[in-house]
Amino acid sequence: MSLLLETRELTKSFFGITAVKNVSIQIKPGEIFGLVGQNGAGKSTLMNLIGGVVPVDHGEIIYNGRPYQPRNPADAHHAGIAFIHQELNLFTNLSIAENIFIDDLPWRGVGPFRFIDRQKLHERSLDVIGKVGLDIAPNTLIEEISPGERQLVEIAKALYFDASLIIFDEPTTSLTTRETERLFEIMLALRDQGKSLIFISHILKDVMRISDTIAVMRDGLLMEQKPTTEFDIDQMINLMVGRKLEQLFPPRTATPTREPLMRLQKVSAKGMVKDIDFTLHQGEVLGLFGLMGSGRTELARIIFGLDDFESGEIEVSGQSLGDHTPEKSIRSNIAFVTENRREEGLLMNISIADNIALVNLKEFAATALQVLDQKQIATAARRAATTLQLKSGDINTQAAKALSGGNQQKVVIAKWLLSEPSVFIMDEPTRGIDVGAKYEIYHIIDQLAASGSGVCFISSELEELIGMCDRILVMNQGEVVGAFTSDRFVEEDILRAAFRENGEMTHEASV
Repeated sequence: MSLLLETRELTKSFFGITAVKNVSIQIKPGEIFGLVGQNGAGKSTLMNLIGGVVPVDHGEIIYNGRPYQPRNPADAHHAGIAFIHQELNLFTNLSIAENIFIDDLPWRGVGPFRFIDRQKLHERSLDVIGKVGLDIAPNTLIEEISPGERQLVEIAKALYFDASLIIFDEPTTSLTTRETERLFEIMLALRDQGKSLIFISHILKDVMRISDTIAVMRDGLLMEQKPTTEFDIDQMINLMVGRKLEQLFPPRTATPTREPLMRLQKVSAKGMVKDIDFTLHQGEVLGLFGLMGSGRTELARIIFGLDDFESGEIEVSGQSLGDHTPEKSIRSNIAFVTENRREEGLLMNISIADNIALVNLKEFAATALQVLDQKQIATAARRAATTLQLKSGDINTQAAKALSGGNQQKVVIAKWLLSEPSVFIMDEPTRGIDVGAKYEIYHIIDQLAASGSGVCFISSELEELIGMCDRILVMNQGEVVGAFTSDRFVEEDILRAAFRENGEMTHEASV
């Protein structure tokens, strides 16, 4: 069978570090090509070469039987290649419809009397977003919708474009289970129409489930490519990390005490959360689970002082926070790893070391002149980077934007580790991170709890909450509707609470 796309000995380096080395892959028409590897393995770089985002240093690409040398993403677009990036490329100040048709807006009139045909734009948009199950008015601004809904808009753009090859880079990281199922239905339908898809994901069971062929990368090299039927998950992990991963979760090294670190009493904010009551104890890993829109992230933002609450009380170490701000939360030893690392967790254009130092700048400028001690910053940042096994160039010169998504997340966590928080709120800390890096994050969570901190662990992956938490609280429509201790963790029961519509509390554990 002829190939749709073939790479031959592709090589690319950044800042003297080889990201992709002599990679040769083959993709057939009408197949789903799974691509897996740890963060920094070279997956996204390889796709950026195909998508025209960065130029090739060495090697060649053959597309539709002809040499293909994209100078920019527009070249890839015109060739029939669509790229759905892990970090979405949407204009947040424009509507869903305007984002989908940004390159093909319908117009009316002529000359100075030419204007966008809003009715036609609306009609076109309804058809496209309907294919991805997005039940939102097309004139809704992107900034008003959730990360999962934004992902579906990006996919709708690719569907409208009708590309021959669609690259999906971690497309499910912000999606609910229902949205993920819808996405897979779309992907399979596209394959059946003869289109080729590249599916990059850290969720190996999803790759096994939907891919026809799988390629594994490690340290910029292609380790193996073969039909999915010849792979299993253990083989993939072994190829990805260079060793067998005996268990997905590290053993917990300590048990929580009854000493309260943080207590929420009847915390409410209209349209976000209602009558939230729970206590986080010293040494405890407390999971927060729920469907998208259940109020988990909203609650985390309220606790950290990013959003206001109307009634109730939040206490940390016995002290009421009152009308607090993020600065006051930091002084109260609260840390917050946001789910949106690019927009809220990092300053992308500054160095890794300076990002790690952000929370503790006052500590690094303790002299009377308040001049930053750059040597102290470098030493502390290097220590944190080593703890998290950060894969990068010189942390004092390399910008955060040059890191892979998983390594960027490690920088976000490193930033907070230096503040030694007593309460650590982590909102989807392993999103977009491979199995090896996840294990490292889980180990850090365990060590934080063992040192006496309390960790509030928000995740859409129930498996990791069950594997790491002492208790799990379930949220639904802004309320806590279920509480489970580790000896009562049953996946079906927790999911049943998350899907419950009447808001009735499941009394499996004290909150």
